[in-house]
Amino acid sequence: MSLKAGIVGLPNVGKSTLFNAITKKHILAANYPFATIEPNVGVVTVPDSRLAFLEELYVPKNTVPTTFEFTDIAGLVSGASKGEGLGNKFLAHIREVDAIVEVVRCFEDENIIHVSGQVDPIRDIEIINVELVLSDLEIIENRLEKITKKAATTKEKETILEYETLKKCQEALLKNEPIRHINLTEEEQLIIKNFSFITAKPIIYVANVNEEDAVTEENEYVLKVKEYAGKEHAGVIVMCAKMESELSELEESEKKEFLEELGISYSGLDKLIFATYNLLGLQTFFTVGKDECRAWTFQKGMNAKKCAGLIHSDIERGFIKAEIMKYQDLEELKSDKLVQEKGKLYLEGKDYLMEDGDIVYFRFNV
Repeated sequence: MSLKAGIVGLPNVGKSTLFNAITKKHILAANYPFATIEPNVGVVTVPDSRLAFLEELYVPKNTVPTTFEFTDIAGLVSGASKGEGLGNKFLAHIREVDAIVEVVRCFEDENIIHVSGQVDPIRDIEIINVELVLSDLEIIENRLEKITKKAATTKEKETILEYETLKKCQEALLKNEPIRHINLTEEEQLIIKNFSFITAKPIIYVANVNEEDAVTEENEYVLKVKEYAGKEHAGVIVMCAKMESELSELEESEKKEFLEELGISYSGLDKLIFATYNLLGLQTFFTVGKDECRAWTFQKGMNAKKCAGLIHSDIERGFIKAEIMKYQDLEELKSDKLVQEKGKLYLEGKDYLMEDGDIVYFRFNV
């Protein structure tokens, strides 16, 4: 399933440098605002040691990891919701993503211009968040103009529900509260889905620090970002985008050795991928065999039949049963034959809720 996160932030905070690290592409990362004018899309492999184990066990002809899409979106300035800078382009592109990765500058460097003159991560966050709120408000107000009279005179439940839902969102936004903080019913969620509200999207903050602070993962700016994010129940990933970009040039063994020397288990980029994957409620199941070992991304809560459709629509249409092995059982026994002999191969129906790490063979007939 194709899901993507949008990398956003003020100009010169490190978005394009981070994107270089993510995709190993060398897009323009210049020292001036709007170095990225059109959105750049890159696909990143989700690190998963389980797939490496399965590859070693089955020795397949082909191994396919699960992937995740990141979009680097042009820098935003105050007034973007009114078209300042590249605001209209920015806001249009960000509506297309599933989650927001907001890069915040948490380092001093006199050689890199700050669009507001000095480093202040909370001010930067609030500049962006206010523009996102104003953009969503404009959409709501335009829609309310069209349906308010009808909602007052009609008995149509759908129109009344839409009006009441939009009013609830409007009230929150006027208090500078993002829509994702509102407790909405399933019906209300379906209403707002049609509008692609930016403030309804889940968000994670990337505190971009210098190389020295990347090891300790802390400085006065980072502490402020963590405090701010904590109030809105958002995650924070601390990393040095410059270092991550340099790491992306190394071979995997060299990268691992470098991180070990620094006493770091995972790179900041790996942490960001894990965090974004989890933020969207994504999980992984596997299909295995001599021809191919493959990781598949699915949304938590999807049943076996829906997951079968991720592989092919015919498998979903002709679904019969799903043969399920748990990764932990296969890792322990190191043989699917032994897994079956131990009674740990499960036959599940279409309503079985898939779990992270399930190894599955779908039976179907069309």
